[in-house]
Amino acid sequence: MTAALAASWTTTMRYARPAADHFWCTVEERCPGLLPEREAAVFLAALGRLASGGDDPAGRAALLAVLGRAYHRYRLLPHQPAIADALTATVARHAAAQWTPELAAAWERASQRASAAAARCAERVGDSPACWPAQAIGHDRAADGIAILTVRPWRRLPFQPGQAVPLCTERWPGRWRWYSPANAPRPDGTLEFHVRAVAAGTVSRALVDAVRPGDQLWLGPPYGTGLALDPASPADLLLVAGGTGLAPLRALVEQVAASPAGRRVTLVAGARTLADLYDSISLDKLQCAHDWLTIVPVFSHDAAAEPGERGDALTVALDHHRPGQEVYLCGPPAMVAGSRLRLLAAGVPAERIHLPDRFAG
Repeated sequence: MTAALAASWTTTMRYARPAADHFWCTVEERCPGLLPEREAAVFLAALGRLASGGDDPAGRAALLAVLGRAYHRYRLLPHQPAIADALTATVARHAAAQWTPELAAAWERASQRASAAAARCAERVGDSPACWPAQAIGHDRAADGIAILTVRPWRRLPFQPGQAVPLCTERWPGRWRWYSPANAPRPDGTLEFHVRAVAAGTVSRALVDAVRPGDQLWLGPPYGTGLALDPASPADLLLVAGGTGLAPLRALVEQVAASPAGRRVTLVAGARTLADLYDSISLDKLQCAHDWLTIVPVFSHDAAAEPGERGDALTVALDHHRPGQEVYLCGPPAMVAGSRLRLLAAGVPAERIHLPDRFAG
């Protein structure tokens, strides 16, 4: 029945606009004045995706972050049954050719579970917006399979360096993925995301290969990942990045640059080869602008690299570690796994180790 749920949801999304209109009208009839019509399409796509299954844990957490905030902000908690019924009715209308009594019963159960899950998440969030419409204003293919995407939200998104933000493209409505901004907050409100296309990643491939300036995106509420700086601390920093894990750590460098703390920062940026060090121009500009910043490129598969730049990022970073530094590390799962034990074995105190605990993108 899981496959039937997914298939009927795919059919429904072929009629995304009329489906959203039907869903909103059904909710409005039962719960007038709660769900804004302009939010109906994003809300429906996320709720239907949650109910039909198929997402990985990180994707599920991202869309629940958006849905939970919507349930809280629009006071939908007492109306879970009505929301679930509206979802089932919308799928029944637009996937009528596939509709059977068994599928109807399955959608009723799945809709109720999805609505309840969103409501549980709503109990743990604040009252900020559920999502921010945004427009892509820049798209740079920085390296093979990697894009630097610049977006401008229609209204300012309040975030802190090191946080992660759910992101959704109109090409795959309802599929939310976590990405960390690569910049500290800017006066113009724009955000920069570093995206690597992964083999089975429909969203990442769309962001790298298909999104162009002018396309619409949605951003969800930012969440902490364990990589936030303590603004009151004067401690020097050792930042260790692998691949697009560079993004939140570059944002931390920008945060230090905007503060009067006087910290010294060493950023170790790991890549396979020189061609894979996709953000080298921005890194060069940062290093030229700040004498307190040292950037060390590290290449794991480049025979032409200098001896001090060969190997894995953490091994080289430990050669640069000095007592008293706060250590921040972000990169692919294989890099993060086991890094805490290596840092502890090298004598870094546990309270000075900062790793992405949930949403690193």
